[in-house]
Amino acid sequence: MRKRAKLKQQELADLLNVERSTVAKWEIGAAYPRASQLPALAKALQCSIDDLYTESEEGEANADR
Repeated sequence: MRKRAKLKQQELADLLNVERSTVAKWEIGAAYPRASQLPALAKALQCSIDDLYTESEEGEANADR
């Protein structure tokens, strides 16, 4: 979703006031955003909070194939 929003990891991190490594961990599933960060994350990615979960589930389903 970040790539679709045409954001680099650092750009998204700056928007959310987190480290770039935090965004990287979210993307590989090593960590997850706090619930309080979800509204800002959805806004930055131009999607709904529900979309964040749907995208994640689709990615996991594709990884199992």
